[in-house]
Amino acid sequence: MRHKLLPFILGLLASASVGDGGVRHFTFLYEANTSATGSLELENWVTWQRVAGSGRFDQVDFRHELEYGVTDTFQVSIYLADWFYENGREHSGFSYSDTALELIYNLTNPVVDPVGLSIYAELRAGNRLIELESKLIAQKNLGPLILAYNATLESVWEGNDLTEREGEFSQALGVSYEISPRVSVGLEMLHEFVFPEWRDEEKLRNFFVGPNVSYRRQNWFVTMTALAQATNTEDEPDFQLRTIFGIAL
Repeated sequence: MRHKLLPFILGLLASASVGDGGVRHFTFLYEANTSATGSLELENWVTWQRVAGSGRFDQVDFRHELEYGVTDTFQVSIYLADWFYENGREHSGFSYSDTALELIYNLTNPVVDPVGLSIYAELRAGNRLIELESKLIAQKNLGPLILAYNATLESVWEGNDLTEREGEFSQALGVSYEISPRVSVGLEMLHEFVFPEWRDEEKLRNFFVGPNVSYRRQNWFVTMTALAQATNTEDEPDFQLRTIFGIAL
């Protein structure tokens, strides 16, 4: 009887984990789960960034994402429009940034497997901008505790003739604890290595850390993270506040 029940219980756990793929416990990290087959979700992102000091400015970024589960392990997302509002000394106003396509393929499940793994690819294209991003997503669920790790490599071409190049490697680590079926709290850390013209002469390193909170109910959720810069890099945000609101359609 035990041998018959064990596969059944593991299957239920895996199905629950996949079905909950649309809920985000983090905003600066991705989780390994993907959306269920045929599910469609709208996610709206708002990120406020503030740079202090002599070059002080505020910028608010907006993203509008349609997320579709092609299979239980393959997810496609379209960012209809990425745009931002900037309020600085030299310029203020709204600007369109880009439109993006995102693909996520889930390899292993974070509940029933030792580690949940997914691979991620994103293409952004906009006004004088092309960006390619690849990501390895790792996650482990230990009851109400969720541990997540992302390793990301980005390549950016921008400018009038796309001649300005930049690379970036980043690592992100997050922990989230479900204090109830609806509420989670946790911590996120982001470590960036920036390579202008794919060179490391300037040794640009950025580290951000801060808390997050997530609330979910029925077919919608909202997750918020506040990050502060722990390094002292000029022209990088001293503070970031990101909110993601998602609703199943």
